Amino acid sequence: MKKILLFISLCIFSFQLKSQTIQDLRNKIKTIISTKNATVGISVKGIEDHDTLSINGNKEMPMLSVFKFHIALAVLNQVDKGKLKLDQKFFIKKEDLLPETWSPIREEYKEGDMYLTLDQLLRYTVSHSDNNGCDILLKIIGGAPVVQKFINQQGIKDFTVKLNEQQMNTFESYFINTSTPLATTDLLEKFYKGKVLKKETTKYLYQIMVETSRGLTWMKAGLPTGTELAHRTGISGRNDDNIRAAMNDVGIAKLPNGKHFILSVYLKNINEEMKDTEKIIADIGSAVWEYYINKP
Repeated sequence: MKKILLFISLCIFSFQLKSQTIQDLRNKIKTIISTKNATVGISVKGIEDHDTLSINGNKEMPMLSVFKFHIALAVLNQVDKGKLKLDQKFFIKKEDLLPETWSPIREEYKEGDMYLTLDQLLRYTVSHSDNNGCDILLKIIGGAPVVQKFINQQGIKDFTVKLNEQQMNTFESYFINTSTPLATTDLLEKFYKGKVLKKETTKYLYQIMVETSRGLTWMKAGLPTGTELAHRTGISGRNDDNIRAAMNDVGIAKLPNGKHFILSVYLKNINEEMKDTEKIIADIGSAVWEYYINKP
């Protein structure tokens, strides 16, 4: 009998050691960010379990290329309404392919003056963060005000988009398009649950976010190899004082048990080396994964 009681006690003790509370996760994340030279905003939510955590969750943060997710939502809303089609072709002029900006489209079609489908433009923009593709999509749907209105209509108020990629060309301009970690997580959850787009367009956008080729050493590096992560990244340059305006990674991760969690990580006014900033995001991702993987 004593042996049985001892075994049960050891099992309970082992379980307690392995499992964490949301406060344990908060403390772990605070330890990760406490000595870092950056303002960090974080929002975590279990989609099926509804548990939440945020640190600086209501703080306005520069989105940078995270806003390509919002733009894609606005574009696909017009697909849902029948105003656009994914196989619809658009003529891309050479002058649309601006130099000195990140653009896989320009690298592949150096002379321009060709056609790309809406599907191709979305994949270049969302999966590969093409800045020229982003601005072409904005032109197609009518500009930033269309995106602003559509996102606000989803109940997301802490969101501002005024500039396209071409207009974000100074350090100060990086801070104009903003959102908060909590607002981002809220939108990602509504998107995942099919409350923003129709079923097929939701599935389509989710998949091209899974296929992203950017930020592989950021959040994704903190998760086990092969983990499904539908995410969107954003990063700025530095000013004369070597301060990086922002670096972000937001997304939806799938757990082995089939459940999902949302993690929105924003950093601004960063005075850290690139590899150290990447590690901050990866370590936060790893901590959140560990919390959910060991959750009873």
